[in-house]
Parts: sequence; C-alpha cells; structure tokens
Amino acid sequence: MEIEIESKRNNPLLNRTEIHFTIKHVNEKTPNREIIRSELAEKLNVKKENVIVNTINGSFGVQETTGYAKIYSSLSKSKSLERKHILKRNNIGTKKEKKEEKEEAPAEQPKEEKPAEPVEELPKSEEKSEPETPVEETPSEPEKTEEAPAEEKKE
Repeated sequence: MEIEIESKRNNPLLNRTEIHFTIKHVNEKTPNREIIRSELAEKLNVKKENVIVNTINGSFGVQETTGYAKIYSSLSKSKSLERKHILKRNNIGTKKEKKEEKEEAPAEQPKEEKPAEPVEELPKSEEKSEPETPVEETPSEPEKTEEAPAEEKKE
C-alpha cells in the first residue's frame, strides 16, 4: 500500500492542514480509516489522533482509492471544529467518553422502584348502562336492476 499526497494546503484560520491523497493497493482490499490515519500520520510526522480522514472514494475495478484528510494542530481543535459523525467515524473521543460513562454509572446510587399502584375500578352503577346488542350481519346481495318492460324496448 502506497500513499501519494496529491495536494497539501495549509489553512491557518482553522489551524489545520488539508490533504488530498491517493492510495494504491495492489492485490489488497480497500484500507479502512484506521490504517489510512496511521499511514498518513507516519508519513507526515504527526500524531495519529490529530489526523481525521473525511472521505474515502474507491473505484470499481481499479486498485486505487482517493481521499481527503485534515490534520489539526491539536486534538481539542479537531473536537471543536469537526462534525460529530466525522469524529465518530474516525473513533476520536468515543472510547474515552464511553469508559468515563461506565465508571460514573456505578458511582450513582440506584433509584428505588416504587410498587405499581392498583388502578381504581369504577363501580357497576357508573359503567355503561346500555346493554350491548349484537348486530346481525347480512350477506350483501348484488342489487337487481329493473329491466324495462318489453313494450318499451320495441322501437
């Protein structure tokens, strides 16, 4: 697997570097985001946590994949600027948050469950006073159309 950087642009306003890249993977499957992030981090001498792969585009029949990645100056900048679903795709910030939630959950005291209160039944005098009568269903018969008398048919 070879990564070629097609273009590299510095974006000082957002404190990041934007990269368009091409990966040639002969006789291999399309690499996943984790592999691409680690290869880009190694090639550009940055931390893997600062690399965010935005898109990966593979083509049918061609063993090349193109993509777009962003390299931030720090992890906190990437979390504040990137959309949540992109962070989730790159597994940034999700593992630590889940571990913290699990640790906090046992610390909380479990809430006591109250037994269900019985539902009050209405007295028989307040129930429906009309007796229900069964409705008889009659099979539907096709309506007969009256034919005109024979005399009217003659012209």
